[in-house]
Amino acid sequence: MTTLQANCPACGAEINFKTGSSVVVVCEYCSSAIARTDRALEDLGRVAEIVESGSPLDVGARGVYRGTAFELTGRAQLAHAAGGMWDEWYAAFADGRWGWLAEAQGRFYLTYRAPASVSPPAFNELRLGQPVRGIPVGVPLMVAERGEARTLGAQGEIPYKFVPDETYSYADLSGEGGVFATIDYSEQPPLVFVGREVALAELGLITPEHRRERAARRVAATQLQCPRCAGPLDLRAPDRTERVTCPNCGSLLDVNQGRLSFLKSLRQDGAQPFFPLGTVAEFEGRKLTLIGFMVRSVEFDKRYYWEEYLLYEPAIGFRWLVQSDRHWSYVRAVPLGEVAEMDKKATYGGERFKIYQDAVARVEHVAGEFYWKVSLGELVRAIDYVHAPKILTKEVSGIVAAGGQKAATPQAEEINWSLGTYVPRAEMERIFGVKNLPAPTVVAPNQPFAHKKIYKYWLLLFFITLLVGMLTLVTGSRRRVFEQTYTFDPAPPAQAQTLPGQTTTTAPQSALDFNEDPRVVFTEPFELDGRQNIRVEGRANVDNNWLYVEGDLINEETGLVQSFGLPLEYYSGVEDGESWSEGDREETSYISALPAGRYTMRLEAQWEKWNKAEPPQLTVRIQQGAPRLLNLLLALVALSVIPFFVAIKHFNFERRRWADSSFNPYETSEGSSDEE
Repeated sequence: MTTLQANCPACGAEINFKTGSSVVVVCEYCSSAIARTDRALEDLGRVAEIVESGSPLDVGARGVYRGTAFELTGRAQLAHAAGGMWDEWYAAFADGRWGWLAEAQGRFYLTYRAPASVSPPAFNELRLGQPVRGIPVGVPLMVAERGEARTLGAQGEIPYKFVPDETYSYADLSGEGGVFATIDYSEQPPLVFVGREVALAELGLITPEHRRERAARRVAATQLQCPRCAGPLDLRAPDRTERVTCPNCGSLLDVNQGRLSFLKSLRQDGAQPFFPLGTVAEFEGRKLTLIGFMVRSVEFDKRYYWEEYLLYEPAIGFRWLVQSDRHWSYVRAVPLGEVAEMDKKATYGGERFKIYQDAVARVEHVAGEFYWKVSLGELVRAIDYVHAPKILTKEVSGIVAAGGQKAATPQAEEINWSLGTYVPRAEMERIFGVKNLPAPTVVAPNQPFAHKKIYKYWLLLFFITLLVGMLTLVTGSRRRVFEQTYTFDPAPPAQAQTLPGQTTTTAPQSALDFNEDPRVVFTEPFELDGRQNIRVEGRANVDNNWLYVEGDLINEETGLVQSFGLPLEYYSGVEDGESWSEGDREETSYISALPAGRYTMRLEAQWEKWNKAEPPQLTVRIQQGAPRLLNLLLALVALSVIPFFVAIKHFNFERRRWADSSFNPYETSEGSSDEE
């Protein structure tokens, strides 16, 4: 790098342009912005002193990004039209490029100047959420913010003509994969910068030790006095705070580079946070400090209130805790370009969210510090999308005025998306080291159903049981232990003419008489194994008649008797030119396992409408180890009993979740939305 030494035209002190392509250097002695031109050095005016912050960056820090080394040569601080401030760091890369590293609310965006051929839309043509074409970044870009910026302070070397206290318009664009772009309307044609959101770890920064120590000292709380009551108050994020409330007199104070000015006295309505300001809690593996407390509300049939707690940690910026109806959610910002919104649904991170509410939210109470110029009565349009345990919220600021109407001439318009994750009450008590937080009495929009995991286990067991059952049905042993065919005399004695369910008029007088009954047969003995079910199959030559068989399995050693029945019937014919049939010539009866032993089977048959030309003929087969489909079905039903009742409870839980939604899917007619 080429170093140019010169004297400051404002104070005469020596100044150095260490980077050959830098345009402005800030004099370390008089804080004047000195630009070099083709003819001479130009004094652009004195810049405001840089507000010390807890930023992990500093001028002189070196790093490597995607294989190219760079050095942070300068820094500028800019004011947001709606309040707040952000830093821009300027990185001189070894390949000759300049990078703009913007730092806002703990997030970092590295961009580079786009070619001059890129032609963006005019500022007044841009609308929030509108796609912007013509910027070659490979993904669609949408307008996330449009507003005005004012230059404040600066230090080091800057690659453009930095004019103190200059105001210009800008628009921030967001795309998928962290892609980010800014359109700078300070020049004509506008300048376009494209890049992406980066994590500090990606930059490989090496900061000198003395600067790291100084940065650590910056994050300590700064103690000031309230200009109204002279009471002491601590700024826990002095570099980021724009508004703070005095804990002694309740005044709302404006913070301007560490100086306080009185704005108004706030009505003390008794709203008190669950956790005092200054409390430290651990989220995401980091210790965050509770610095702000806010109450907001929406109005439908009546006004509904909830609480928001602002958490701060210099390395990751700001996070929120939201308490509504005694339910808690941990909230972080997400890029606009990562969210797809369509037809009352939103998609983020591969998950689909359903719209829950669309309303105008109003600030009712504030306490502590905030990173924007918050005011009582401040309005934003808030749209909530739900996918438990997460809630995705879109807030549109700068376009809503009192009464929910569109603001006439907003100075800044912005879309902010945030993702809230449900935190159970027990987890909140553990994180904050407290006990007995109030228990919720209603279902929260993003509250997860406590027993949802049972479905996963049920499906797993269901398919395992089904698989084992089907394998058993296919591969069962089906050992045949007996098979015999019997032919009955179709002209039995009088008592044989009884129908099923009737009793005989004459009973056999002796075993000999019984055995001579042509309706009754006794089989040859056969062996049955224990612990195996028994399948008895019967087949008969029934044709427009019936044959009913009552059977007994008799253990020859113990006298144990197990009965079963085989009703066989088959009818067919033609009616109105169409053939029909009913019944079956085969029947099966299952018997539970019997003790092992030697068995005889007794068969007693009854029939009607038979003749000697075709006597009733019965084939009986006995199998053991034959699997039964009914047993599998009963097992699957038994497995499903508990999940069935859990599903009923889950259904009622979902009805309660959506009870207060303007888009309740359980209502017969869709509730009206509050879209503006």
